[in-house]
Amino acid sequence: MAFHIFIDGAHGTTGLKIREYLEDRDDIEIIEIDEAKRKDLDERVKMTQKADVSILCLPDSASEELAKAVPEGVRLIDTSTAHRVNPDWVYGFAELQKGQRETIRQAERVANPGCHATGFISLVKPLVAEGICGSEYPFTSFCVTGYSGGGKKMIARHEDPDRPSYLVSPGQYGLTQQHKHLPEMMKMTGISLAPSFCPIVGDFYSGMVMTVPLRKELMEKKYGVKDLIKMYQDYYQGEKLITVNEEVPDDGFIHSDLKAGKNSLEIFVTGNDDRPLVISRFDNLGKGASGAAVQNLNIMLGIEETKGLL
Repeated sequence: MAFHIFIDGAHGTTGLKIREYLEDRDDIEIIEIDEAKRKDLDERVKMTQKADVSILCLPDSASEELAKAVPEGVRLIDTSTAHRVNPDWVYGFAELQKGQRETIRQAERVANPGCHATGFISLVKPLVAEGICGSEYPFTSFCVTGYSGGGKKMIARHEDPDRPSYLVSPGQYGLTQQHKHLPEMMKMTGISLAPSFCPIVGDFYSGMVMTVPLRKELMEKKYGVKDLIKMYQDYYQGEKLITVNEEVPDDGFIHSDLKAGKNSLEIFVTGNDDRPLVISRFDNLGKGASGAAVQNLNIMLGIEETKGLL
């Protein structure tokens, strides 16, 4: 017997990718809303009641509207920013800490993490949880990402044959230090100071590298590169979708798009013992969005969480 899944907003970048993951599975049946009623709130509520789990791939306001309208007992995964720091929702990062996976399994409301947040949290949460960096450590981070993370408008802009010539070069954004992922980056790591965060979009479709530079003199525990590698290996021991590399690539480069099309995340520790660099690489559409939603769906349904992802 197949589980019934409703994807609200199935025509967007995230929704289309989730559909791609699910449509050929024999244990999943995607239930469809009448195209003429796909913006009708009452009809959408009815669809969520027919589904075992509904996945919202909507703008924040539309996700909030639907979440308020559905009755208790309806299970939702929201891929928008709307509910990520809402205490009534479970944060959908299974590897966050012990017990998080079981909390997701039992949840009615799960907020899918943001892509930049996934990279930052995967690196910083263990540092804080293990007492290596205090909650008031002044974290900085920068991230290079593919343009698919900007949705349909950014994709169309980059793929337009008549696009501006400057789009071939990387572009830094979030210049006011008010990026929408900052609240979840702070809450889920337990830090009290907002990190100085510099996101950069490159001229490639998908993939992401998040870098967090550290300074030994500011760390509570003066861990060097080898100590940090061992700490991350212990923290993520047994995880199937997060791996910790002991070596950096032979060519000395960590390219952003080498995890494109995959749903796992890899961690590197480089730099030196005085100024370590901790780095995560993954696909912003995979572990950073649609792949994470499918992982959460599998957990909520009691299915092997990597099914359809590896």
